[in-house]
Amino acid sequence: MLFSVFMLALRSVRRNLLRSFLTILGIVIGVSAVITMVTLGNGATTAIEAKITSLGANLLVVSPGQRLGGGGGGGVPQFTEADAEAVATQIGGVAEVAPQSRANAIVVANGRNWSTSVNGSTNAWFVAGNWVLASGRVFTLQEQAAGAAVCIVGETVRRELWGGSAGSTGLGEQLRVRQFSCQVIGILESKGQGGMGDQDDAVILPLHTLQRRVTGSRKVNVLVVSMAEGADSGPLKASLRQLMRERRQLADGDDDNFNIFDTQQLAETLSSTMGVLTDLLGAVAAVSLLVGGIGIMNIMLVSVTERTREIGLRLAVGAVEAEVLLQFLIEAVVLSALGGVVGVLLATVASWGGARLMAVPYVFDPVINGVALLFSAAIGMVFGYMPARRAARLDPIEALRHE
Repeated sequence: MLFSVFMLALRSVRRNLLRSFLTILGIVIGVSAVITMVTLGNGATTAIEAKITSLGANLLVVSPGQRLGGGGGGGVPQFTEADAEAVATQIGGVAEVAPQSRANAIVVANGRNWSTSVNGSTNAWFVAGNWVLASGRVFTLQEQAAGAAVCIVGETVRRELWGGSAGSTGLGEQLRVRQFSCQVIGILESKGQGGMGDQDDAVILPLHTLQRRVTGSRKVNVLVVSMAEGADSGPLKASLRQLMRERRQLADGDDDNFNIFDTQQLAETLSSTMGVLTDLLGAVAAVSLLVGGIGIMNIMLVSVTERTREIGLRLAVGAVEAEVLLQFLIEAVVLSALGGVVGVLLATVASWGGARLMAVPYVFDPVINGVALLFSAAIGMVFGYMPARRAARLDPIEALRHE
């Protein structure tokens, strides 16, 4: 019986293709909107997490200043290499500590010049920041200790200075930073844009080289601390804060004159925020599913009125109310499920295209696709029940008299 009722419902849908298409249009739009919003939201979340991860895994950045933002470090004492040594030796759970100083400078090479960020640090900086060399090598211990005239450049600097030169990658060439020249011993792999701008637009010198030849100061701007795998950031941050307060001789009532920036905490906060926004967008888009369900109910009511004589004939020749109820209910479910299938296909195309336009990864989520499809079928069942019950309760005699 169920198969025959299902075939009757399909024939009814096929008889009125245009009306059936217009009926499911609301479901199609609703399902595709929900899936597209959630998929793009997931893609944006993944892109944000990837950008933060590119800064360094489980990274703490300690900078001087009583508040975050521009001007926060004015008049506040800077760090020293001894502070970095103390963090590495006195705090457990630390993988790498890299003292870092930076300055802006115009670099010149190959007859071209480029304004960039010049950073000074140790080899620990490459490990903490997840930096990989595309070619060349890192600094030797002797080069770091002596402040040798060597440097490593990012992909943007390499492209701007040597990108158009045939047969030259910049490796082994001389690069002038302000008043002194250094040899390029390494090229960093590209990371692209990050939270602070173009991560590839940088030149890295040994810390002592930058201090002696560029800044003229032994001070360190920031401490880059990489946590060991599995380390708990909470106790580690507390120990780091206590150590910095002791080394900077802050009394119990004094505010911290340094900031600890936790990339892992930032990633979790942004992911949570994006998740809430994605759910909100999905909920707003889901309203159109309810609108589509109302459209199905209206069309099914019209269909019951049009087919009153047919219903009366079926009841007169022995069909029971349950069979008529099931026929119209299945017809509504078939319509809404068909709209769900079309909506999923449309959402797949729209999500892929939207991800390309937004420059975020396309993240296929089978759960949201399955839930949207099942929900669309449930919408047909809920909104198709009233017209189906009305059809099943028709009086056969009155139905046959209907014109």
